[in-house]
Amino acid sequence: MSNRREFLKKSMLLSASTAVIPVTDMFGREAAVPHRPAVTNTGDTYTVNMAHIRASERKPRQHTIPDVEGYKVLKGDFHIHTLFSDGSVMPVDRVNEAVDNGLDVIAITDHFEYRPFFSLQGKWKLTEEVGANFNLWYEEAKKEADNKNLLLVRGAEITKSVMPPGHFNALFTTDNNPIYAAVNDWREMLRVAHEQGAFLLWNHPGWEAPKSGGIERGAPLKFTKEHLEMRNKGMLNGVELFNHTEYYPVVSDWCNEYDLSIFANSDIHASELNLYGIQNPQRPMNLVLAKERSLESVKEALFARRMIACAANTLWGREPWLPALFKASVEIKTVTPGTLELTNKSSLPIQVSVGSAVIDLQKDVKRQIYRAENAKTITVANWIIGMNKPLEIALP
Repeated sequence: MSNRREFLKKSMLLSASTAVIPVTDMFGREAAVPHRPAVTNTGDTYTVNMAHIRASERKPRQHTIPDVEGYKVLKGDFHIHTLFSDGSVMPVDRVNEAVDNGLDVIAITDHFEYRPFFSLQGKWKLTEEVGANFNLWYEEAKKEADNKNLLLVRGAEITKSVMPPGHFNALFTTDNNPIYAAVNDWREMLRVAHEQGAFLLWNHPGWEAPKSGGIERGAPLKFTKEHLEMRNKGMLNGVELFNHTEYYPVVSDWCNEYDLSIFANSDIHASELNLYGIQNPQRPMNLVLAKERSLESVKEALFARRMIACAANTLWGREPWLPALFKASVEIKTVTPGTLELTNKSSLPIQVSVGSAVIDLQKDVKRQIYRAENAKTITVANWIIGMNKPLEIALP
């Protein structure tokens, strides 16, 4: 584990090198270094302390992210819970939280199997007619989402108590009720969702909860034969690399090897305020490279693997989209043969190094860095393209 621990130290806890040439902003102030989260190593899973960062004003958070090769970058969270399963707020609240965070698209994915509040067996009894409607959380949120111009994905979580299979999110379903009708057979549930054209996501593969569908504490993360079976049948399309506050590094390699979309989702149950604070820039979200701002384009992008995961001041992605996003976001100029000038045109967290120099690139702040004579690439320390593998960008 020493190489992984060393990697995290470099990618998430870096401090500026003395090789950096200080450059101030238009007011003569040195650019501030963003807060970096504490990381706890528990084996194949990393728990990240998501610090609460409050916004000075209550208005929607603004993201500045350029288009990438003609695609619009939409921000989304595809794993969210409400009181209609085991969450703490109503569906309409999730819509407003998403708008406050500057998101473009969310999926409310309440559990089929676990509903301690609104159900026939729950704390607040519903009639059998209403209790049998597993589209209710979507229907309750849809009007508010339309009013707030938020894209809302119909979905649900298939929640099995053993691993494998663990938990799956079915996204872009057309009707959740036929999926629930097969609740005693997880393969049949996935098949019914697949026939509806749903995107099927493997949730939190490193979650240590053996009685609730997670792995045994300390057990290695494995891409099981059951998950490979589903992938080969087209019934597994993506995996969560980051869930809630947990990070599973090996998922980067799984997504590369098995051609899967990579996700960073909140899996939020508490209110946004109680879990992350208001407008926390470390909050998990996904960058979806979509043809246009529509549900159809989001679905197409998920299946086409044009996804980049973002959480805890770190981005994870695959070729060719992660390097394409960097090239769209950062302008690199040669000032002299030994000096580069870098400008981050986005609001994305970016830490770069050439040789021993490491700097944080703040939005619209020009930074200069010495370039060794034989330096051919620049390392983007907090943009990850494989397990323990930061992104490398060729220098001009």
